[in-house]
Amino acid sequence: MFEQTFKNIDDILHKDAGCSSELDYTEQTSWMLFLKYLDDLEHEKSLESELLGKEYEYIIDEKHRWGSWAAPKDENGNFDHNNALTGDDLMEYVDGELFPYLKSFKQRAESPNTIEYKIGEIFGEVKNKIQSGYSLRDALEKIDELRFRSQEEKHELSHLYESKIKNMGNAGRNGGEYYTPRPLIRAMIDVVQPQIGETIYDGAAGSAGFLCEVFDYLRQGGSEKKKLSTSDLKTLQETTFYAKEKKSLAYVIAIMNMILHGIEAPNVLHTNTLGENLQDIQPSNQHDVILANPPFGGKERKEVQQNFPIKTGETAFLFLQHFIKTLKPGGRAAIVIKNTFLSNTDNAAIALRKELLENCNLHTVLDCPAKTFLGAGVKTVVLFFTKDEPTQKVWFYQLDPGRSLGKTNPLNDNDLKEFVELQKGFEDSEQSWSLNVADIDEATWDCSVKNPNAEIEAPLREPNEIIKEMIVLDKESEQILNNIKELI
Repeated sequence: MFEQTFKNIDDILHKDAGCSSELDYTEQTSWMLFLKYLDDLEHEKSLESELLGKEYEYIIDEKHRWGSWAAPKDENGNFDHNNALTGDDLMEYVDGELFPYLKSFKQRAESPNTIEYKIGEIFGEVKNKIQSGYSLRDALEKIDELRFRSQEEKHELSHLYESKIKNMGNAGRNGGEYYTPRPLIRAMIDVVQPQIGETIYDGAAGSAGFLCEVFDYLRQGGSEKKKLSTSDLKTLQETTFYAKEKKSLAYVIAIMNMILHGIEAPNVLHTNTLGENLQDIQPSNQHDVILANPPFGGKERKEVQQNFPIKTGETAFLFLQHFIKTLKPGGRAAIVIKNTFLSNTDNAAIALRKELLENCNLHTVLDCPAKTFLGAGVKTVVLFFTKDEPTQKVWFYQLDPGRSLGKTNPLNDNDLKEFVELQKGFEDSEQSWSLNVADIDEATWDCSVKNPNAEIEAPLREPNEIIKEMIVLDKESEQILNNIKELI
């Protein structure tokens, strides 16, 4: 229904000098979508208030509402071109009046958990990059065609927005930090099985893909597919999901993604998660479930490393320490990390593996195939663990989809079906096995992926043996050619 509208918006932005990549297209579409969503939300709430005989108090002043500047309508409800700002007038209004007005909401909001605060934060971070007032006018008219009035419309828009995030993730290295394949996220959720009433946290939220998928999972009744009560829905909206994100663009996208999935005022903080000292994390800051794919390969400054007992510049190792500390006792986590974490011989990696195995139950390791993450040159594993239970045995599953993954052939839900089924009983198979922690070398705590069921490769032959075979084959080829010549 709306797919062509999204394509048309991208075409408009592609022609504008201020937008140069999918990252820009998604960012600029996001702030316009957000304001259109907000307008539809306010319209819906004003109708509800009217039915109850109450007067609705609008968040946005009339002058700055969508219908006043972005899409004014005439008496018949048609687009009013005569009163619509365009060209330089539109640019002056958006940059000089609208954005400063929306940015000011952050100072006026009662608390960070309100939609007013989110409005202020978003427009304090995002910038209007569109340079032509005529391009902006065209884009606004296309955005106005989108509707957030029904659940079906919101579902389709969230699906299309996910596609935009995926394209953004493939647009460059920075974008690639945001996108985790949704089939992998769904398999992680199936293993961890979050429940209504538990708090779910991602301290490296990116586009909030994990939280959006958990929201969909719980809204559909979780593993039991049970019908949710009004109280359950309120809990899901207000006190279930928590996230942090450092980068401005990812933060804006995370909020927009959660809103489109149905979470009206997402609890996403714009902050550097690693800037928090682990000693300052109190029980009130801890969570029942953590699902995350922290950025790896990055480096953090010395002063940030001082926040952690195990000092290292590798961001993924710092995040893992943060997640262990942030879990409640008995809490469950599923974390994506480089597969080299399981075998690295540096002091930080060894100390962190020891910490994980001694203070958590690392019950499952999912070994992901190459190219699971498009554009990433490293292999990854998913660590599934429970806090405050020492590890006795680790169950490994080596995922082999039977094909080379790529942009046109990505991971799908069916690829992970066997993993989810076998994991329930920690069953052994050709692709799965268990490792007793008592058998691990305590000097290195190495628990790298070594499938004992894999066929042992034939040993490499000596060079002289290979040369002899080549000579024999050459002579055979020569004889065959001579026979063919005689026939001719």
